[in-house]
Amino acid sequence: MEEQEILEGQRAYFRSGATRGLGFRREQLRKLLRGLGDWEPALLEALAADLGKSPFEAYATELGVVRGEIRAALGHLKGWVRTKRVPGPLTQFPSGGRLMAEPKGCVLILAPWNYPVQLILAPLVSAMAAGNCAVLVLPEDAPRTSGVLAEMLESLYPPEYVAVRRASVEGNTRLLDLGFDHIFFTGSPRVGRIVMAAAAKNLTPVTLELGGKSPCIVDRTADIPLAARRIVWGKCLNAGQTCVAPDYVLVQEPVREAFLRELRRQAEVLFPGGMLASGDYPQIVNRRHFDRLAGLLDGERVLFGGEADPEGQKLALTVLDAPGPERPVMKEEIFGPILPVIPYGEIGEVLDFVLERPKPLALYLFTRDREVSRRVLGELSFGGGCLNDTIVHLLPHNLPFGGVGESGMGGCHGKAGFDTFTHWKPVLKRGTWLDLPVRYPPYRGKLGLLKKLMK
Repeated sequence: MEEQEILEGQRAYFRSGATRGLGFRREQLRKLLRGLGDWEPALLEALAADLGKSPFEAYATELGVVRGEIRAALGHLKGWVRTKRVPGPLTQFPSGGRLMAEPKGCVLILAPWNYPVQLILAPLVSAMAAGNCAVLVLPEDAPRTSGVLAEMLESLYPPEYVAVRRASVEGNTRLLDLGFDHIFFTGSPRVGRIVMAAAAKNLTPVTLELGGKSPCIVDRTADIPLAARRIVWGKCLNAGQTCVAPDYVLVQEPVREAFLRELRRQAEVLFPGGMLASGDYPQIVNRRHFDRLAGLLDGERVLFGGEADPEGQKLALTVLDAPGPERPVMKEEIFGPILPVIPYGEIGEVLDFVLERPKPLALYLFTRDREVSRRVLGELSFGGGCLNDTIVHLLPHNLPFGGVGESGMGGCHGKAGFDTFTHWKPVLKRGTWLDLPVRYPPYRGKLGLLKKLMK
């Protein structure tokens, strides 16, 4: 089925009103929840084949996250769709306003390969909860997982409601040329610019979940063993192929050596026997990405780690000693298990360092100093982050997730995801029993009264 035909079929289905009913939305969400249960073994096997994810990590970061999104939507949907009443202004007395939740229509969702289940299905949950039809583009670099997802979704939903396409340059280009009602894209800033430019031709609103270089700050008051453990965990999750992974660490000079010792120790504790031999440590998605990461290490001083298995596409956590700001590893998003560690003196240096660069998708601060926390959170702009942890700010459904500046725009998760795929339609209802003459011409002698009414 051609892209234009798919969209036309979905538009007709949406216009029929079938997707709008609360009961229909709930049933489709329950159907997806059941489907995830039925297809769980196949999805876990596919994620292991594509990315080397253990069943624990695959469930914790993929299937479990989506199931949580579905349950949150089912539990709160009635409240989310409820019309919101607002008072009318005095100048329009008697009147009352309302905000009505209206689905946008037919939406396009494009997902990357690093979390191929979560990043296609979580936005789909939000789109369905909001009452939309959706076209999904599955990533080509996770072929096994994309294949299972396609089979699952095609068995659950007709294409006029949820349609599935495999990613390709030609197919994606044709889809982006069509007049969807919203585009939700997760991926790199480079491709995000292409998506936004294409959307602009049809004035299509976009949500861009991008990336960037997310800093991790460790000051002298931090719990160093805890900070090291949580940073190693966050950096090694999915072998660093996470858009919000700590990209580099800024550590205060007095605790630098202790922090480096703890990094090494925690890596050994979490992965006894070495990362390359561990079934709990994922692989790099393909040889092309593996070679790109290897290239980032050229000319850098490795403090520890760096063991590599090119055939198995595994690269151990590799800690680098203070690369210069113009080095490729400090200019590009790493998207792998390479961790530059850069010392600093006072917190002002950190603020300047981060402010000189594009706004990151995430920021992580390890400190017990309230003043340091106040300054960092108040003076730096970033999509979201954690105090004294990494990554886990993605999990709460009542916290929106999204970027700012070059790291993206728009939000997702829970109510924020519902709002992304919803048009809140404002309506003012006027009373008919009183019609104040002040608004009608002639206006002579009425300006003073108008000013009083509009105070």
